[in-house]
Order: sequence, then structure tokens, then C-alpha cells
Amino acid sequence: MMTQGTLVDATIIEAPSSTKNKEQQRDPEMHQTKKGNQWHFGMKAHIGVDAKSGLTHSLVTTAANEHDLNQLGNLLHGEEQFVSADAGYQGAPQREELAEVDVDWLIAERPAR
Repeated sequence: MMTQGTLVDATIIEAPSSTKNKEQQRDPEMHQTKKGNQWHFGMKAHIGVDAKSGLTHSLVTTAANEHDLNQLGNLLHGEEQFVSADAGYQGAPQREELAEVDVDWLIAERPAR
């Protein structure tokens, strides 16, 4: 049973930027995004994993330019006691759509520059 905690993250699924359909248009669900100093074209997979078992319980795909925080609510099953995430999820507890989520937020801090 998945109740203890959820680990969340997102990863870019790259596609060739020249990929076009039979109408010679790019897939409207794919976009470009910048990660670090590099540009990527494709989609993003947002994943929720049970902290104890390591089993994936949630998967949402979006365009690559979708911010990780926008899909966080869709990655939670509602029974978790904590949510663990990287620094890309900072600000999650303050988001209006997550205000009712009663969990311990374990979110990494951004590195000092």
C-alpha cells in the first residue's frame, strides 16, 4: 500500500526538432525549453513514485516548456505523509491549488551562487 511518501520529478523526453507530421507541421504537443545553458525540444514526463516501494504511481506528459510545479497536484495520490522533490518544486506549499494538501514538504534548496 502506498501511503508513506511520494518522490516527484520530471524529465525531458527529447525529439528531433525537425520532426514533422504528414501536413509538414511539428507536433503541437512538443515545445522547446532551456535547461541550464542547453536548449531541448520535445516533451516532459512528470513522475510520482512511492518512497517506500519505488513503484511509479503517477505519470503525466506535457510539452517540454511546462514548469514542473504545474503538474505537482496530479502526481500526488492523497495518502502521502511527505513529498520529496528537487529545487524545481520550491514554492509548492504556497501554491493555491496545493494549499489543502497536508504533507511535510521535503524540497531541496537552490544552490548558492
